[in-house]
Amino acid sequence: MTCQPKPVPLRVKFLHPVWEEFPLEPATQGSAGIDLRAAMDVPAVDIPPGGRHAFGTGLAIEIAEPGLAGFVYSRSGLGAKHGLTVAQGVGVIDPDYRGEIVVWLLNTSETHKTVARGERIAQLLVMPYRQAAIQAADELGDTSRGAGGFGHTGSV
Repeated sequence: MTCQPKPVPLRVKFLHPVWEEFPLEPATQGSAGIDLRAAMDVPAVDIPPGGRHAFGTGLAIEIAEPGLAGFVYSRSGLGAKHGLTVAQGVGVIDPDYRGEIVVWLLNTSETHKTVARGERIAQLLVMPYRQAAIQAADELGDTSRGAGGFGHTGSV
């Protein structure tokens, strides 16, 4: 038996009738995220290889606990099996944003992909964040890595 953390209050405004057809809930009891769906008025959208498309989710949210934000991640199966990933890597839903959550999908495959109305396209996780307190500095502390960048440590 796993110990689940206490759920976070998440106020949701439903903006599209697709949510009358599908529940907004985790897929399983142990799911970390909540599936977001393509809320559109057409039956399907085609995304060509290398193409991107913005999908409204028909949802706006309010996270009722300070220090938390929404993060939109790719659905692992959609990305691994079909090549459809969240275009910017991870989408950040700032805690003060009240507009519709929009997910940009990128087709990384070599074939056209179709996304159907109501299809699960991404997942929303509510996670802690810490805001940075910017401090200008003339120098930064030394480390063993220093300014070594891409590939600096080798591949094996």
